[in-house]
Amino acid sequence: MKKTLYLLALLVLLGTTAFAQKKSKKDYLVTIATPQGTIRLVLFEDTPKHRENFLKLVKQKFYDGTTFHRVIKDFMIQGGDPNSKDSDPSNDGAGGPEATIPAEILPHHQHIYGALAAARMGDQMNPKRESSGSQFYLVENHEGVPFLNGQYTVYGQVIDGLSVIDKIAELPKDYRDRPTQDIKMTVTAKKLSKKKITKLYGYRYE
Repeated sequence: MKKTLYLLALLVLLGTTAFAQKKSKKDYLVTIATPQGTIRLVLFEDTPKHRENFLKLVKQKFYDGTTFHRVIKDFMIQGGDPNSKDSDPSNDGAGGPEATIPAEILPHHQHIYGALAAARMGDQMNPKRESSGSQFYLVENHEGVPFLNGQYTVYGQVIDGLSVIDKIAELPKDYRDRPTQDIKMTVTAKKLSKKKITKLYGYRYE
């Protein structure tokens, strides 16, 4: 009797594990609308803390009205700071939620063209390399920026609108690398089947 109960418990455990490991057939398509055009991206499932935080902020409309406040051609464009909503450009880059996100730095997520990564404080103040609660950047260099691999959490990938990143990076800017015109964004997320995302944008899930 005890042996039978043990086997039943083991089968239930294995079934639960298999169910937990089963990947979802749907995903969120994130859309960033800007005056220069629309950027669409997906968030990686194996960086769950960053994914959950980003989607939470999108749902709260946190990013709406924020700007890409730091752009460097052949490098990246950075945004997501709530300070960029006000009329004082000097505080852009210094804001965001007080809580940071634990690093989810994975070797197979690299800084390729269009990668979405989390901004953070430097190693001296932030030895655990925890991410900003809201600020992010999109890699604009077409060859990628491999020297950042292993140092910042990459948690998504642009799958449509790469040329929009280039347009933003080419805009006139001041000595702080802030565009001289506000590049405001509106960010939304819609759940679609992975098959549809692949059909529409050519992105293939592993």
